[in-house]
Amino acid sequence: MPSELENRPYRLYRSRPPGLKALLRGEEAEDLHGGGPGPGGPGRGGRRWLRRGRSPGDRRITPRRVIKWLLIAIVAWLALSLVLFMISAQIEQGNLPASVSSELTSGGNMLFSADTVLILGTDQRPRTGPGSKEPGSNYNDAGSNSDTIMLWRIGGGVSRRLSIPRDTVADIPGHGLAKINAGYAIGGPALAINTIEQFTGVKINHVIIVNLAAFPPFIDAIGGVDVKTGRVCSDISGGTRNGGFSLYLSPGVHHLNGIQALTYARTRENKCNPADSDLTRVQHQQEILNAIKSKLLSPSAFFRLPFASWDAPKVLRTDMGGPTLLSLFAASEIGGSAPVDVLKPTGAEYLPGYGDALVASPQDVRSAVNRLMSG
Repeated sequence: MPSELENRPYRLYRSRPPGLKALLRGEEAEDLHGGGPGPGGPGRGGRRWLRRGRSPGDRRITPRRVIKWLLIAIVAWLALSLVLFMISAQIEQGNLPASVSSELTSGGNMLFSADTVLILGTDQRPRTGPGSKEPGSNYNDAGSNSDTIMLWRIGGGVSRRLSIPRDTVADIPGHGLAKINAGYAIGGPALAINTIEQFTGVKINHVIIVNLAAFPPFIDAIGGVDVKTGRVCSDISGGTRNGGFSLYLSPGVHHLNGIQALTYARTRENKCNPADSDLTRVQHQQEILNAIKSKLLSPSAFFRLPFASWDAPKVLRTDMGGPTLLSLFAASEIGGSAPVDVLKPTGAEYLPGYGDALVASPQDVRSAVNRLMSG
């Protein structure tokens, strides 16, 4: 007589032992005792899978789940920061004169190849907030001088910067000899680009104009910056009592908030060190840039990342949209902190209408440019 098992309309399968993943999840196989006549019945090798020590509806917290949700939270935080950055950059794009684009040379992807970025900081002042009451403030972009002039060679693992003192004598195309910062005052960013390209022989791919009104909030958004300074006794435009800025520091490392960082970046007359000048000021500016970069890499900046991502594009007026700015910041992280390099003048002369100016020899300009472009 054929057995009852041979006449069943199904096959019997023996379950496999639990794998490594199942064991890590806390699953185990248990024999089904007292089961019905099915394949899981007694004596037939049937097994069921259970989570150790819990019922099917139990959602106990485990290290694995904690890690899983922590990773999800980190990814979501980074995604939020990226979205805020792209939206803010898109809002800020297009706030330069149309004439600027014709002066720029097309560049590549800064993740893989080096571009030259011109950074300008003008003496235009905000109409409200810190600096708005500075004596002699110029509230319009038209007629502003470019107090900060910096070339940044960035991309493809390269990060080098060259600052040009604002009082350096240069030929302003169509206007003759003047201080190099007068190019912006005469013809805006387009003429400033043309002037600096002619002075250095370097083709410029992108331009960034720093918005002084937005600079302190951005520094505050990343939690301030740490900068090593000498002794500083600075009163700009009469100091805070007269609507200007004041900064007094002892030698050492200091944690600077937005207003303090801006004051340090603008200080060229230091009552505690009469040797300070426009040359030391451009060094301060590069130190602040390196401090910002270091802060963005610190663990504490991660918790402020969405706020910094939203504020960062507001600091800049630039031809670059969100994706290009993102590649610039990524290239900056890859390239490391750029050394401080300043074009050193070899003499001085008096320029009618401009006063005392600095003179840099063609040989010194070529040498500085070679370090910028080739290291």
